[in-house]
Amino acid sequence: MAARTKSAKDRPSYRCTECGWTTAKWLGRCPECQTWGTVEEYGAPAVRTTAAGRVSTAAVPIGQVDGRQATARSTGVTELDRVLGGGLVPGAVVLLAGEPGVGKSTLLLDVAAKAASDDHRTLYVTGEESASQVRLRADRINALHDHLYLAAETDLSAVLGHLDAVKPSLLVLDSVQTVASPEIDGAPGGMAQVREVAGALIRASKERGMSTILVGHVTKDGAIAGPRLLEHLVDVVLSFEGDRHARLRLVRGVKNRYGATDEVGCFELHDEGITGLADPSGLFLTRRAEAVPGTCLTVTLEGRRPLVAEVQALTVDSQIPSPRRTTSGLETSRVSMMLAVLEQRGRITALGKRDIYSATVGGVKLSEPAADLAIALALASAASDTPLPKNLVAIGEVGLAGEVRRVTGVQRRLAEAHRLGFTHALVPSDPGKVPPGMKVTEVADMGDALRVLPRGRQRPSDGAPRKERTEAPREVDTRR
Repeated sequence: MAARTKSAKDRPSYRCTECGWTTAKWLGRCPECQTWGTVEEYGAPAVRTTAAGRVSTAAVPIGQVDGRQATARSTGVTELDRVLGGGLVPGAVVLLAGEPGVGKSTLLLDVAAKAASDDHRTLYVTGEESASQVRLRADRINALHDHLYLAAETDLSAVLGHLDAVKPSLLVLDSVQTVASPEIDGAPGGMAQVREVAGALIRASKERGMSTILVGHVTKDGAIAGPRLLEHLVDVVLSFEGDRHARLRLVRGVKNRYGATDEVGCFELHDEGITGLADPSGLFLTRRAEAVPGTCLTVTLEGRRPLVAEVQALTVDSQIPSPRRTTSGLETSRVSMMLAVLEQRGRITALGKRDIYSATVGGVKLSEPAADLAIALALASAASDTPLPKNLVAIGEVGLAGEVRRVTGVQRRLAEAHRLGFTHALVPSDPGKVPPGMKVTEVADMGDALRVLPRGRQRPSDGAPRKERTEAPREVDTRR
């Protein structure tokens, strides 16, 4: 009772400056004297201030700070080093999040084994599996090392005890939602528990100069589970993406205090584990001896990395009043926009009464506007049952007026296509310097782009004669 009375005394109250009427909460108008804006706070507890204390280290000019202590050390996995900005920095805390079954534990167990050495111990703490289960995975992917230590713990104090015993240079915790602190109320995975566990491990990493990788769960919307404060506390946030039915996996940087956030690492998941892909474009292409109608190649940018991808389209006669529109790996809205542009600007009216299926090869997802031209040409090729020329790539954004707009990184895209052996490219105007020996054609609108289709085998659309353009698309001189 005494404690309750004391808290009530310390609680602020409000009083009208005109009539003296008091209340426990603020009101805009005093109900006693009916005066507006006269209720003010009084009797509030005194504001506590923090006195200046002794500093741990003196402030020095930034030019005198030794930056060698923040030198990154390679993880042994080249694709992960690319995303991290060179490797793991001592004392850095990395948060890796991804959907269940995407391969997070497999990747990090491989990283823990390759990062271990005689001078650098690695500690892998699992809270979701037993130690024997992790050992079976290590045997399967050949991730065994004498300086790789394994522990199965769900108690934060036990994890800190393992740090004192092993003294590792790298800690991998799988996952942060399964570890709980006995001093905090709540079940493991709750906001208070995740905040406490992450805070304790971050403090231990900074004090010991130990790199830490935390595995995080995601919600059904794809966001990282737990408080948003977790992403602010860590140094690096990585997103592990990929379709569980496909081999391709992407590690994308979301936040990085030590490098760029537009880098992407490509991996291939197979029965023997997960391996990095220095040249992943082969997964997104189908090599054929003869050209097939309804296929077109484009070059997409995943971060800074150009990837050649294949877009496929198929049109068949519809058996129902409302034709089907099915997409895989492409945004349905952008495919619908390309259909509307082809019908209105390209005069291809047969698409409106046919079932249309469009997809990408290899599980890659194309969401950037630079793939618009390839999507439109694949749809036009499928509608006319006419294959596009071999070794052709199409790059450009298509507007609703039918114009082909410029996109970023055209020179990098053309260089990647030329490296893989493609000899002809359709690009927007002013592409810049192009690779020598590559035929690059500038297209201003869809009319110019559709001229690459052979005229002899085109399927008639509406019976009306097509208006021919009097000027041909301009080819770029590769000698400039």
